[in-house]
Amino acid sequence: MSRCVCVRLFQGLLLHSHNLSSLHLFLHSLLHLLHFKHLHPSQPPPFHFTFQTTPSLFHYPFYCYHSSLRPCLQPQCFRVHKISSDFPIGVWPRTAKSTGSASATAIQLKGEDDPFANVLLPVESEPGGNYTSESYFKKVLMKSHFITKDPPEADLFFLPFSMARLWHDRRVGVGGIQDFIRDYIHNISHRYPYWNNTGGADHFYVACHSIGRSAMDKAPDEKFNAIQVVCSSSYFLTGYFAHKDACLPQIWPRKGNPPNLVSSKRKRLAFFAGGVNSPVRVKLLETWKNDSEIFVHHGRLKTPYADELLGSKFCLHVKGFEVNTARIGDSLYYGCVPVIIANYYDLPFADVLNWKSFSVVVTTLDIPLLKKILKDIISSNKYLMLQSNVLKVRKHFQWHSPPQDFDAFYMVMYELWLRRSSIKNTWVDSFRV
Repeated sequence: MSRCVCVRLFQGLLLHSHNLSSLHLFLHSLLHLLHFKHLHPSQPPPFHFTFQTTPSLFHYPFYCYHSSLRPCLQPQCFRVHKISSDFPIGVWPRTAKSTGSASATAIQLKGEDDPFANVLLPVESEPGGNYTSESYFKKVLMKSHFITKDPPEADLFFLPFSMARLWHDRRVGVGGIQDFIRDYIHNISHRYPYWNNTGGADHFYVACHSIGRSAMDKAPDEKFNAIQVVCSSSYFLTGYFAHKDACLPQIWPRKGNPPNLVSSKRKRLAFFAGGVNSPVRVKLLETWKNDSEIFVHHGRLKTPYADELLGSKFCLHVKGFEVNTARIGDSLYYGCVPVIIANYYDLPFADVLNWKSFSVVVTTLDIPLLKKILKDIISSNKYLMLQSNVLKVRKHFQWHSPPQDFDAFYMVMYELWLRRSSIKNTWVDSFRV
């Protein structure tokens, strides 16, 4: 029996709603259905919606396929549940009903007496710092209405351990994280049947700490099978697989509405400040350190960081020791067009957003040509389009508790839903008429 699933992340724009049997990815680490539309089996004509935002911001034509009932118009159709104190959270799309209503169910958190409750349960305080995205996702997820008490119906299971908290826990520490994860996977695979059903392929975890890239070294099934939602999303990192895994943006939380400084008041061409801890940043500094239009600063600024972001047309995201950085979120928040200088970097929400419509990607070899590239963009009037789109997409890079429509939480949920389809639907089922 097919079920209609819909997810709406953008105002006036229904991203996807398909009969589940029509979604497929044969090799989910290599192929993505939305990149290969010719793989679609026969199905009813698409139900089109009117765009109320810039279509070029998004990669694909978004539409809703008819179901036997009606187009799915309800805004959120995921359900999530915390099964127990020491077991993951299940995520699955709700069955479409003619009423189109989505009821909310409260989550009763248990397991506060668990010796590792500080690692497994969400923080009650307001998350902050470099690992905010990791904490915010779990905090919001636990309090959301995306819940189920029926594990066999779950499409995905959430592994709730926190890398940042394991790092700071004296019982574990950086040297014990790999052992903790190995033992955790061993315990749930022996206590519950769900891990073994797929070898962990329908489980996922979220990590924004850089230690996440090596935390799974003693749990190979977790690394190669489970979905990793991580900030360190470089193709050079062992164990990160594009299309199986997803990139989580590193976002510092900020209060209030973001500023709207128009491009005409941004006097500086480009800006970067930070540690020079990689060959790419060394090359950037050597090339542009004395330039009057591109401001490249080594170390901390003497002036407010926000002022530099607000006063610059372009803000440089340059690969350091780690590829993950909060600079993309910073530049979007302050209306500065991000310039990505990081080869083989899986950009956040790249399955959904068309990054070429609001950012500039420059290869590391073209650092000496950076000024020419940016000035050509300005002279062609493309910059005004880029900055206008920055103001439109930045809401997708903000965390809220409770979550708001189209924010970072729903973007991550949508990325998970895309990957869920590659696990639940076999190649044979996808072509079943």
